[in-house]
Amino acid sequence: MTHDWPVIRWTAEHLSGCLDDRLIRFRLGRRQATNTPLFETQCSYIEATVAQFLRWTQYQTDVGPFSKYPYTEYWAYADYKYITVLFQDQPFMFEDVKWSEFGFEGRNGKESTLWIGTEGANTPCHLDTYGCNLVLQVQGRKRWHLFPPEDTAKLYPTRIPYEESSIFSQVDVLHPDVGKFPGFHGARAHIVTLEPGQVLYVPRHWWHYVESVDPITVSVNSWIELEVDDLARVSEAVTKTVVCAMKSAPSDDNADTWLNPTEEEKSSHNENMQYVNLAVMAFAQRKRGLFHRTSSPDLRDAQPVKRDSYGQIKHRGDGVKVPFGQHLIPVKCQEEEPKKTVPADSSCNAAVSSQEDCSGSAKGKHTCGAHLTRCSSCDCVTLDHGTSEQCSENNKGLGPSLITTNDLLDCLVHPDIISRVTELLLERHRGRHL
Repeated sequence: MTHDWPVIRWTAEHLSGCLDDRLIRFRLGRRQATNTPLFETQCSYIEATVAQFLRWTQYQTDVGPFSKYPYTEYWAYADYKYITVLFQDQPFMFEDVKWSEFGFEGRNGKESTLWIGTEGANTPCHLDTYGCNLVLQVQGRKRWHLFPPEDTAKLYPTRIPYEESSIFSQVDVLHPDVGKFPGFHGARAHIVTLEPGQVLYVPRHWWHYVESVDPITVSVNSWIELEVDDLARVSEAVTKTVVCAMKSAPSDDNADTWLNPTEEEKSSHNENMQYVNLAVMAFAQRKRGLFHRTSSPDLRDAQPVKRDSYGQIKHRGDGVKVPFGQHLIPVKCQEEEPKKTVPADSSCNAAVSSQEDCSGSAKGKHTCGAHLTRCSSCDCVTLDHGTSEQCSENNKGLGPSLITTNDLLDCLVHPDIISRVTELLLERHRGRHL
């Protein structure tokens, strides 16, 4: 369906010519396997041209800001780049993307984002709280690991780092820490390698981890707004209020970088409560059929929306059902080999995660659940506050573990809890207006 779309010619080389010397933001991450996701808060960022990016991928030396990052050690990603911002001086290029042929009348590149990356460039596993997603692969291949909404608990959701409209998974889906996240065993992965010219339809609330598997990849996507997003915006406003309030409080364990780089800045509690009230009112008015997009711009603009790396508001369009035609190929659940499990130990004399023993000095976690900052002979646990506990028969599986602010937040803003809070909030609002 896309073979005659002009956007198919948007290779990195072509885009370099179109963008000329325009600087765009690249996210860089190390090419190393760990048992934890590489969130955007842990990456490096530079401003460079696409031409410099291409020379860097060819091991050339004249690569400007890329010079500090050896190509063999890092991957690079220009992600969430709004086409309407990139090509504001070349609006004719919007017409190269023809989502209208999928049944979305009038939708083109103006409502789309561009992604340019190298092999290994990835987006951490997450779900988008708004709408569904259409993704066109232009150059190279990307591998998608998708999980249904019913697997949410098995993916251990978190809102740290916080990004409006994104719920991240604490699991590194390629190298999961099965000791820390045992429920991931039951997650049902749907894996597909997207080829140039193919379009992937990602249904609402499906988790996805995306990784480039070729030297250079280019893709274009568009988020399609759905009617149920009105309710989701209330939930997102509540989540933002709780996260900002707790992470803004002075605390010894609140020193982490919790705000995702895609967010412009931390908003005040007053601003967040305005979001809550506006989202609740907009939902109520829409339910009564009183809300129109053109009649109340203040309400519409105040609703939480997706933003790109530069804080640009992601445009929203009317929700339309995706047509299921002859070209559609279902992505089936993968039949995987049973994962090995670690038997429960009768004592606390167990190895540190990902190690056969914990001799010497190491960081990790005993299978008994005790969090270590130092372990010398597997008979001692040193806590952050400096006390020690003997690993003995009397301490079976009950090692001391301090609850952090982020632990508490993960529980308070868990999708199931926020969903219930949203229901209660809307019930209270309705009761006051009967």
